[in-house]
Amino acid sequence: MKRSTALAAGALALGLLGLAGWKLSSRTAGAAAPASASATPLPAQAALQLQDSDLVTLRRAELVDAVALTGSLKAAVSALVKARSAGELLELGPREGDTVRAGQIVGRIDPADAQLRLRQAEQQIESAQAQLDITGRTLDNNRALVEQGFISPTALETSVSNHRAAQAALQSARASTDLARRALDDTVLKAPISGQVAQRLAQPGERVALEARLLEIIDLDRLELEATVPAAELARTRIGAGAVLQVEGVDTPVRTRVLRISPAAQAGTRSVPVHLAIEPAPGLRAGLFARGRIEQGRRSTLVLPLSAVRVDQPQPHVIELDTGAGLLRQRAVRTGARGEVDGTASIEILDGLTEGARVLAGRLGPVRDGTPAVLR
Repeated sequence: MKRSTALAAGALALGLLGLAGWKLSSRTAGAAAPASASATPLPAQAALQLQDSDLVTLRRAELVDAVALTGSLKAAVSALVKARSAGELLELGPREGDTVRAGQIVGRIDPADAQLRLRQAEQQIESAQAQLDITGRTLDNNRALVEQGFISPTALETSVSNHRAAQAALQSARASTDLARRALDDTVLKAPISGQVAQRLAQPGERVALEARLLEIIDLDRLELEATVPAAELARTRIGAGAVLQVEGVDTPVRTRVLRISPAAQAGTRSVPVHLAIEPAPGLRAGLFARGRIEQGRRSTLVLPLSAVRVDQPQPHVIELDTGAGLLRQRAVRTGARGEVDGTASIEILDGLTEGARVLAGRLGPVRDGTPAVLR
């Protein structure tokens, strides 16, 4: 009995010892697992694949200090042919595009009414002249009668007043005749300037009112560009400065110069109107759209395309490709004047890069400093 009890107790002790050993080994394995996981190396960051077109080079070039502008061509000299006399339009010869000379007859208005008014005015002259002759003879007779004492001086004064009134009436009739003759002349329409017809605003057979617009004539030998310049650029714009324009429909650039600068800004845009003189050239027409730049100066300096300089941080910076390390590095730069290089908006780099440095073009999005990169 005692022997069996002892055997049972020994077996229980061995079981307890095995259970304790199993728990201990499980804890040790659990603690070792995280350590093993933390020791596993992270995968390397994939290198950014770049092409030559993704990079621009800091180079020395001729920077053109320029102010961009847009506008439309307009004739510096234009005139309207208007109806100076109301009536039926009998003739209107020139059409759009026709060339006319100053003083050339371009149309006629029915002169019937004007001729009647002139005839009436001339008859009034005859009547006034006859009245003046009567008052003149009466005045001479009354002077003789006053000297003889047959009439009073008061009667003589009345004769003098009547004679003066007759003289004034004659002068008025003559003035009316001049006006009527001018109205008759106005029925003949003449071109006020030499140029080309831009608009024909009436047709023969229409009855036109006084001051009705009939023709618009423009002088294509004197064209101007009417453009606007932002107020911020006004200080860099001066009269006489040269400009280069690209006019729609014209293949070759058009060179011009600043002729006038408006003293007042436009209320809506706060831009200032600027007028540029344009030399006559084939293909240039009033109304054509043009864009260009006013050149303020040129100088050789280190430049980058304006889009390559990033301004999403307090200080301007670029993303430079470090070819030796195969990394993209953020470089703070100090910039200078803006302008154009070969028609591309560019900016001067004063400090922060060396000539020949290659930086990311502006079309690529944000890139972190230290990003691996490979140039294919």
